[in-house]
Amino acid sequence: MRSEGAAGPTPGADTACAARLRPSAPRFGGFPASALATAVPNAFFSELLPLIEDPVELKVTLYVIYALGRRKGYPRFVTENELAAEAPLAASLADGDEEETLLARLRRGLDLAVERGSLLRAEVEHEGRCERLYFLNSPAGRRACEQVRDGRLPLGRPVGPPKRPPAPRRENVFELYEANIGPLTPLVAEALREAEQLYPYEWLAEALREAALLNKRSWRYASRILQRWATEGRTREEAGRDPGEGNSARAQLLRRYRQRGGAGGPPSR
Repeated sequence: MRSEGAAGPTPGADTACAARLRPSAPRFGGFPASALATAVPNAFFSELLPLIEDPVELKVTLYVIYALGRRKGYPRFVTENELAAEAPLAASLADGDEEETLLARLRRGLDLAVERGSLLRAEVEHEGRCERLYFLNSPAGRRACEQVRDGRLPLGRPVGPPKRPPAPRRENVFELYEANIGPLTPLVAEALREAEQLYPYEWLAEALREAALLNKRSWRYASRILQRWATEGRTREEAGRDPGEGNSARAQLLRRYRQRGGAGGPPSR
C-alpha cells in the first residue's frame, strides 16, 4: 500500500497554484544555468531582512547591493543619480503613492536604509555639484566611506551629472525586443540588462528596429549594430525627416515594407 506522504504530485496542482496568482501578475521565466550572480551577505537574510518593514527600503537595499556588485576597483560606491537612472529599479518603484515621485520614493528608501545601518552615505563636492555616495556597511565600505568623507581618498572613477530617470510609461527594452525580434529568453534578458548600462535607450530601440527591418531577428545582430555605433559613431536622421526617403538600403527596405501594407516601422511579433 502506498502511503499518502509518498504520493506523487497531484494532477493539476501547478495549474491550481498558478490560478491563485493575480490575473495580471507577470510571470518570471526562471533563472538560466549560466546567469550572472550577485553576492548577498548571509546577514542580510538572517539579521537585516526581519527588520525591514517598508517594501521600498527592501527594494532599494537589494538593488544597491546588486549595483555595488557590478562596480570595479576601490572605493566601491554608487551615487543617487546613478540609481535614479537605473531602469529596473525605477520599474520596481513605479507602483505606489501616485503623489510621490520616483525620485522621492528612491530617496525615502535610501534614507531608511542609511537610518537602518545597512548603507552608508557620504556627501561630497564634485565638479561644483553635491554628490550623494552610498556604500555597503561592511568593513571595506566603512573604511572607504570615512576616507572619502575626509578627502583622503579620491573617488577613483568619473561621476557623471544627474541623469533623467527613465520614463515609467516608455516601452521598456524587453517589450521592444519581443515586438521586433521575438520571444525573450532569460539569457537574452540578461544581455539586454547589461546593454542598458552601456548604451542610450534610443540606441537600443533603433538597433532592434534596424535588425527587424533587415530581417536579422537576433540579439547578436542588434548587438553588433550597437558595437559599430559605439566605435564608428551613429548618424541620426534629421528631425522630422521620413526615414523612408533617400536611396540607402534601409530606406529602400522600409519603402518596400510599407508597400506591402506595413505601417511606419518594422513588423512586430
